[in-house]
Amino acid sequence: MHIVIMGCGRVGSTLAHILEDNGHSVAIIDRDPQAFRRLRAGFRGRRVTGIGFDRDVLIEAGIETAGAFIAVSSGDNSNVISARVARETFGVENVVARIYDPRRAEVYQRLGIPTVATVRWTADQILRRILPEGAEPLWRDPTGTVILAEVVFNTAWIGVTIPRIEQAIAARVAFVNRMGEALLPRPDMVLQEGDILHVIAAERDMDRIHKVLSSIPEED
Repeated sequence: MHIVIMGCGRVGSTLAHILEDNGHSVAIIDRDPQAFRRLRAGFRGRRVTGIGFDRDVLIEAGIETAGAFIAVSSGDNSNVISARVARETFGVENVVARIYDPRRAEVYQRLGIPTVATVRWTADQILRRILPEGAEPLWRDPTGTVILAEVVFNTAWIGVTIPRIEQAIAARVAFVNRMGEALLPRPDMVLQEGDILHVIAAERDMDRIHKVLSSIPEED
């Protein structure tokens, strides 16, 4: 697959190297030619100097045959505009834009542009390491409404099937970490001692979910 990246900063150059190592052809765009110095000496992809939402620049980068477009420059607006041009003008289906302002994420999602809100993600990762277990989500969607979280449960839930747990919390168990291995839920799976339960749900429901799982299961 040919992939076009806008922004040759630390993230863009790292992505370029990983994608090339995985057998993809890569073109990387940056308005500053000095930015290409971050690329390794053996990088075989195209280096295109220019603005990522300029049609001629995108064409030079091979956007017309690209299977994906990644916008990771330092500007939120530039990233989203470039992603929209790639999708709406050149028909690239797989696009993603990095943004710094999480308040804009919902707007961009409504425009059909998948976004990675790096500031919020970084903050969540830091908080997970300094606050008590389960205090911060493992993942949050860009709008901030749906999260993946590790939840603590009362030992009385051990031996209860995953479907019954899902029914009790009115939410989906995403996976169970058992002895370091992530297991997808099965209809006959029961919670075992030492399991780590991960739930995906609306953030507004998490207090209720924690309350249910910290209590003793109700009798059928």
